[in-house]
Amino acid sequence: MESMFWEREIETLEREELEKLQLKRLKATIRKAAKSPYYARVFSEMGIKAEKIKSLADVKHLPYTTKDDLRKQWPYGLVAVPREKLVRMHSSSGTTGRATVVFHTAKDIDKWTNLLARCMYMVGLRKTDVFQNMMTYGLFTGGLGFHYGAERIGALVIPAGAGNSKRQIQLLFDFGTTAIHVIPSYAMHLASVFEEMGLDPKSTQVRMAFIGAEPHSEKMRQRIEEIYGFKAYNSYGLSEMNGPGVAFECPYQNGMHIWEDSFLVEVIDPKTLEPVPEGEQGELVMTTLTREGMPIIRYRTKDLTRIISGPCPCGRTHRRIERIMGRTDDMLIVKGVNIFPVQIEKRLLAVPGVGKNFLIILEREDYNDSMTVKVEVERQYFQGDLGQLEKLRRKITEELKSEILVTPKVDLVEPDSLPKSEGKAVRVIDNRKE
Repeated sequence: MESMFWEREIETLEREELEKLQLKRLKATIRKAAKSPYYARVFSEMGIKAEKIKSLADVKHLPYTTKDDLRKQWPYGLVAVPREKLVRMHSSSGTTGRATVVFHTAKDIDKWTNLLARCMYMVGLRKTDVFQNMMTYGLFTGGLGFHYGAERIGALVIPAGAGNSKRQIQLLFDFGTTAIHVIPSYAMHLASVFEEMGLDPKSTQVRMAFIGAEPHSEKMRQRIEEIYGFKAYNSYGLSEMNGPGVAFECPYQNGMHIWEDSFLVEVIDPKTLEPVPEGEQGELVMTTLTREGMPIIRYRTKDLTRIISGPCPCGRTHRRIERIMGRTDDMLIVKGVNIFPVQIEKRLLAVPGVGKNFLIILEREDYNDSMTVKVEVERQYFQGDLGQLEKLRRKITEELKSEILVTPKVDLVEPDSLPKSEGKAVRVIDNRKE
């Protein structure tokens, strides 16, 4: 039987040996980071030296790094090598303020590429595959990250980029694409384009999809698998930690293995900043362990998840994290209740008749918040029987109320009537004034 391991020795390293490797690399990372202007100052002020780190538990003595810290050090404040050693820059979208930038040396790119190859090889991508990358290229990390990883394995790569749906579908058929990289919401949109073209989404040769870049529910993944008839594997990454390739599902699809030879992982209470017991949900905090161009210490990702305890049947010893529940800064507070858009998505997709898109609109009048959820439903509900439409609306309202503990106003709209995005889906319009 063909091995499902890209690097069996490192992927199955005994826990004790893996933690020894992490400690060695953590010390090396502190020494590297101390060469950057930012960490040189912070470490000096706090008296931090690699020699003081005696165990992984000592990571608690190191400072957290936030997105604001990265923004304030624009552009080169966290770079730890001479400028001429840098070969690549990527950045975040900057939609909530100034973008953050991350720099890589040639060794960094090589290690990142290897992590992506490890991820994709784990679920079966081989040199015989045709890989169509439907992600944005450029400053965004998703496109180039997967592109390089698939090439490292030896697959034929089609760098299709985002959008242009009819061309995407033509490429799928013309070149016999067997694997794709796609944003979940765009996969759902693409299904409606197949329908519009009179084509069956199951009629391609695609056997696997790598999905990520936006929070999505298990129901969303299952719906994608049902529509297309392929396996969809969840992936996790963020530009500050390279991009994609930080964590990835194995064939068992029960949590994402986070590559602990490259990242030191903590889960903390975002309010107290103290670690939570293993298995409890909290904010993911990560430290790079192999990056030389721009090492980052204890980065607060704002992503909410938990460590899944126990061994994985696949044999890998690197711990797993649960799919991202949402981000602390994606959280909506409505009438004092904390709500994540992914909760609403999960409930909507469990209701028969609900379509592929929804939009949350928040308003405030006389200091009272209101939530309207516009939901696309199948066209048949608009053909005659208004009682059937009202029954569905009530059903959706009750489902959402039971999940989020707030009663939203639900508006049912026709298929394809809500705005679409070929990038990350826009799920929330917040019209409330501070």
